[in-house]
Amino acid sequence: MVPAGYMAKKVKSQPDWLKSDGLEELYSISGCISEYFCDYIPHWKHNGFWLFDSPAEITAVAAAESLNMSEQRIFYYELYENQFDEQRKIWQPFQADKSFKTEVSAPKSKKLEGFDVVTFSVQTSPECSPLSCNRLAESIPVNAHCLLPSLEEAIRLVESGAFDNSEPGPFRIFAVYSCDAA
Repeated sequence: MVPAGYMAKKVKSQPDWLKSDGLEELYSISGCISEYFCDYIPHWKHNGFWLFDSPAEITAVAAAESLNMSEQRIFYYELYENQFDEQRKIWQPFQADKSFKTEVSAPKSKKLEGFDVVTFSVQTSPECSPLSCNRLAESIPVNAHCLLPSLEEAIRLVESGAFDNSEPGPFRIFAVYSCDAA
């Protein structure tokens, strides 16, 4: 797994339209349901994975936007080093966008919450998390945060075609950690 960076999000509870037993809050990396703290891209402080190298950079963007961050949670992400091309059924290496500095500092403490499968059809920022966005959590067992229990399970499901016909890929797998802002 490769350190990918941080994001602040306003975590949402299980939406009424997503029927999955035991689901409480959505920790998906996509901003479709649990939204990013702001439209951060115009600030150009993100790294080559379109996340942030440290919580301090998130704080700087929030300050520039005069945002109250009290309802936001900070997440740290690590990324499986290959992405899956669902058309060709192969894993391919990829890298951070070299146009951006990518020097992710590890959190002092982190708690693994699970694994998310995310689409990257444009090859820049995370797009959709089919487990939540396409309601795949209704047929694929997920934890209370709409995440998969292990990297091995995420790889198995992607390779088996469980995410085919959800959103255009390729698919990348993220480890999702909760962490402190400091």
